[in-house]
Amino acid sequence: MDSFGIYTLANDVVFDQLVALLNSIEVNVSADIPICIIPYDDRLDLVRQEVNARKNVILFDDWQVIQRWEEFAHQVWAAHSKEKETKLSRSGWYKSHLQRKFVAFEGIFDKFVFYDGDSLAMKPVNDVIDKLETSDFIFDDWEHLKHEAVAALNISVIEQTGLYTEADIRSKLHCSSFFGSKRGLFTIKEIEIMKEQLIKQKEVEWINGYGWWDDSFLFNYMTLRCDRPLFNFTLSPNGEDRTGNCANADPFVNINNVLYNQDGLKPIHRIHYMSYSARDFAYLCKGKYVNICYANEFLHYRFLKQPEQRPKELRPLNIVAKTHNLFNKTINKIQRTLR
Repeated sequence: MDSFGIYTLANDVVFDQLVALLNSIEVNVSADIPICIIPYDDRLDLVRQEVNARKNVILFDDWQVIQRWEEFAHQVWAAHSKEKETKLSRSGWYKSHLQRKFVAFEGIFDKFVFYDGDSLAMKPVNDVIDKLETSDFIFDDWEHLKHEAVAALNISVIEQTGLYTEADIRSKLHCSSFFGSKRGLFTIKEIEIMKEQLIKQKEVEWINGYGWWDDSFLFNYMTLRCDRPLFNFTLSPNGEDRTGNCANADPFVNINNVLYNQDGLKPIHRIHYMSYSARDFAYLCKGKYVNICYANEFLHYRFLKQPEQRPKELRPLNIVAKTHNLFNKTINKIQRTLR
């Protein structure tokens, strides 16, 4: 077992994003920290090639652990009232493999940081490691500010149990795109107890129906119910800790290809390219113009080790690609509406 490492979740579909993330970690975090890639599915030919080409990167291969987390999540989702009420088949939409990131709790690192694959690391994680001395979960996001209608947890339902107040719940709301934690926090026995509470005691209704199938919504229930100490940098009393992280929402300043929070030039842990598809990045890496914020920064890290392959100019998408892109964005919008 390694004392500290980094996890991410990937397959060949997000290969460009994976390479960019790995390069950004090597340059901005450390070239010596071991990295473990959790397979999103079995499309892994390109991922395996990249693993073999890097000295400190491995592929998580305990499929028994992966399957156990898959079954846990799917059983929980199937028990939610929203699943029973819907008139449409959602199996292709919500039975994803995002919950595989939770195998980190049974993984190879005693302490770890997880980055979503659609991210770029921007600074060392010493502060996360330090916080793990006093907290079991470390986050850096603004989910606690969301309106209850779109929050991860159904705050009013939980309040009615008398176990938690809104203040208790809100301070622990978080996303799952970046977090630090420790191996062994969720044992097999604990997960079985949690599954009993979720399904038989109907605490699954604590998870907001807006996204009951979302891995981060389930993660919020887990971190609240296990009652372990949690720290979110955006709630830190130190203003230097409170930054943005979202590519399409927060303004950043580029200094030598490292991004800083525009307000105060505060260092950020990562930039998260949420809401952009893997197809968008595939087009970008082939020299097609796609409206992605901080696209140049992404291209810098994607082709850091292969600068000769970086597109010298970005050309407009042809009409077929534009139509395909618009169709997919429309479908995604409809899916979000139907949630």
